[in-house]
Amino acid sequence: MNKTLFKLHSWMALAAFVPLLVICITGSILVFKHEIDTMLAPDLVRVDSAGRERLSLDALEASMHKNFPDYEVTGWALFQDGDRADVVYTMQYGTDEWTFALMDQYTGEPLRGPTGLTDDLTNWLLDLHYTLLLGDWGMLITSVFSILLCLLGITGFILYRKFWKNFFTLRWNARMIVYFSDLHKMTGIIGAPILLILGFTGAWWNITHFAHEVAEHADGHEHYKMAERLYNDDLSLQGLMDDTGNRIQNFETTYISFPWEPGANFTFWGDVPTGNPLISEYASNVTYNAQSGEHILSYDIRDADLGAVIVDSYRRLHFGNFAGLVSKILWCVIGLSPLLLSITGVYIWYQRREKRRNARVKRRAKAAALTGATA
Repeated sequence: MNKTLFKLHSWMALAAFVPLLVICITGSILVFKHEIDTMLAPDLVRVDSAGRERLSLDALEASMHKNFPDYEVTGWALFQDGDRADVVYTMQYGTDEWTFALMDQYTGEPLRGPTGLTDDLTNWLLDLHYTLLLGDWGMLITSVFSILLCLLGITGFILYRKFWKNFFTLRWNARMIVYFSDLHKMTGIIGAPILLILGFTGAWWNITHFAHEVAEHADGHEHYKMAERLYNDDLSLQGLMDDTGNRIQNFETTYISFPWEPGANFTFWGDVPTGNPLISEYASNVTYNAQSGEHILSYDIRDADLGAVIVDSYRRLHFGNFAGLVSKILWCVIGLSPLLLSITGVYIWYQRREKRRNARVKRRAKAAALTGATA
């Protein structure tokens, strides 16, 4: 069984070698996406909140339409960090391409106009991480490799199920293959629990997104191209946002989904106090009719069943931001462990392959010598 599992483990690792390195290395970098954005363009992503209050959502929306009349707003991200600029998602008339702008929520001045979702470094890395730059089909492909990452962790655990006996043993003076084998086992056992979480949650998101896309466009129709404003201009968005607190106690809006296609409504996603560090800041939501402003439904994660709570926890578990800087650093470091696992694993595989090849050569030479002696 161990011999078969080892072969399976080796071949899966070789098959997923390059894609998993790309996915894991970009994922480790993206743990600190906002910090990198702040370092590269502080004047675009950070604002000064000292002594200032947010403008109303209506005033901010009016500023967007005034400055960018060829675009419609499709989403609005409001961060709990008051010094972080709002991100406004947009769609240009005549296209179905999502773009985003950055806005100072205290002055109403755009910090950057609508740009492509992959036009800057970290967003390009995000696309590479989730899709390998291959669009929706890329999400399916990365799902396969995420599943392989899970299977590598499971088979590794089975192969080294008695790891505690020599867990921290590194035989420094042994042959290189022995040292690399010890290092591979130790790194794999330490990283496997987190890598399993990352692989499973990543596969879950990508598969569900791909399945949604297939179901939405199974009849062959394309994405809606923005042609007109899809909501009632007389609605007060600030009034709707203020009303969310009446629908869900202590609700704090963190993202607003605007109508981006016919039939869509306003949905306010947000955070509620739960005491559970794994509950995301988008766990609850309130929806209003895009034409009348009438309340349609409310969803409070505190009233949800266990399954829904578990699925919502995937966000924080994948990004590793559930315990602040400590968990982010841990996720970043463990996310890089496949680099070391790949180097040591390929070396072990190659050395064992060479050993088997040399053994075959010796057996053939010995057989040939015996045949010659008896001739």
